[in-house]
Amino acid sequence: MSPVHRPWEDAADFSIGLRPIAPEAWLEGGEADPAPRKDALLASAGDLVWAEVVASREGQSEVLELVEAALGPGEPRRDLPPLLAAARRTPDDLCLMEKTQGAWRLTALSLSAGTFFTASEVVGKSLAELHGPVNGFSERLLTRVQRIFEGLRPDLVLERRNWTVVNSTELHTPDPAPIRARIGEIDLRDAGQALQIRVERQTLRRLPRTGGAVFTIRVHLAPLASLADRPERLAAFARAWRSATPEFRTYKRFDLYDGLVDAFLASASCG
Repeated sequence: MSPVHRPWEDAADFSIGLRPIAPEAWLEGGEADPAPRKDALLASAGDLVWAEVVASREGQSEVLELVEAALGPGEPRRDLPPLLAAARRTPDDLCLMEKTQGAWRLTALSLSAGTFFTASEVVGKSLAELHGPVNGFSERLLTRVQRIFEGLRPDLVLERRNWTVVNSTELHTPDPAPIRARIGEIDLRDAGQALQIRVERQTLRRLPRTGGAVFTIRVHLAPLASLADRPERLAAFARAWRSATPEFRTYKRFDLYDGLVDAFLASASCG
């Protein structure tokens, strides 16, 4: 099965790439009951997947209201923080952003599919601090992202997508080190199945009552080999891989996978 989303066909480099979508398309669905998966992670790795600023509970409650408006009422879980109760209803990870101390900050998040970061590492951080590791973000994109947050209307839902390549089929990947340590074990002939295209579908919408914003992250995985049966999709991926800027390649650590990806593309007659 080919990837559900293919953002490399739109841009190989970093871009904000936000586009408006219909409010009813806010949450994609596609996982009948994400609660058991998320509950198991919370039990085994609590501070990796959940964190909150205590003063965020009112904003969290509004996120829960939006989720219930989209999916229908759920079983009341007054024993859980509201954002955590909301996150059990949807495959998406949920992040609450609120403007405090003059900056937009991440004040609560449920993170079951984090890509090389954890909830405890990022809670309380501002937009600038969250994107610090992204080469060139502060110079090129930070001001634009801040304007988007300031101007976001309650009736507007925005969507963007990004992508990378990893050698893991796990959704929950808090630490890149053990994953990257296994790259040398991959046979070149197996690259198409061993490497996964990891796509994040993200959305952003205003909380009309409290004034914050909810940022969602939905991760999709597909083997690189899933592109092989569609020559035009394979060619688009090859162009994106080979034309990505040095900054993008460095941040995504594409250098670690160059030999494997090149071997796959050559075997798929796209070299």
